[in-house]
Amino acid sequence: MIRVLLVDDQPLIRTGLRVLIADTPDLEVVGEAADGAEAVELARALRPDVAVMDIRMPGMDGIEATRRIVANRAAATRVLVLTTFDDDEYVYGALRAGASGFLVKDMALESILDGIRVVAAGDALLAPGVTRRLVAEFAARPEPAGRADRGARAVEESGAAARLAAAGVTEREREVLTLVGRGLSNAEIAEQLVISPATAKAHVARLFTRLDARDRVRLVILAYEFGLVEPSSP
Repeated sequence: MIRVLLVDDQPLIRTGLRVLIADTPDLEVVGEAADGAEAVELARALRPDVAVMDIRMPGMDGIEATRRIVANRAAATRVLVLTTFDDDEYVYGALRAGASGFLVKDMALESILDGIRVVAAGDALLAPGVTRRLVAEFAARPEPAGRADRGARAVEESGAAARLAAAGVTEREREVLTLVGRGLSNAEIAEQLVISPATAKAHVARLFTRLDARDRVRLVILAYEFGLVEPSSP
């Protein structure tokens, strides 16, 4: 049974999700919160498997609540952000805070239930377009002074390579991380690199360990931060 905490300041949203989950034999709602602060307290007390988290709420927002819930590793609660399309500017912040997935409220209800299951299983879930939003976030960042020229960029890339090497990341794993950053699945990575899906999965698992990444979402972010994927990349 997957134990779920619902976090949304709109009672109708919580009620709709609670009724939906009540008809699902493998899911159970163990608590509801109307704001981030209450969510943090309930997550600490109830230790749900998944917190379905809205972002924009009065008082403590969903991003800060996610950060605090994820920081409590003893509880091992994963956060699935469920919000609206006009929250694009918050996507990056939510993922950086440690959210394991991001879905939008107008998705099919069955997709939301499947999202809860995916996140509870320890996988990451990105709604269609989330990788593009991450790209847009990086593209919107102004270049720091002195880093726009090619020479400075080469130095930056060299530093990123050194940090990856220091973490024990091999050249093959670096290729895999690049493809993860572009949004490819393990099967797609296997096809691209002409390796078996099991080998691709093993490379991704080692990247989790070497880079201390909680899930695939974090690997996507790191791929951009290390400069392996450019905002213009497909």
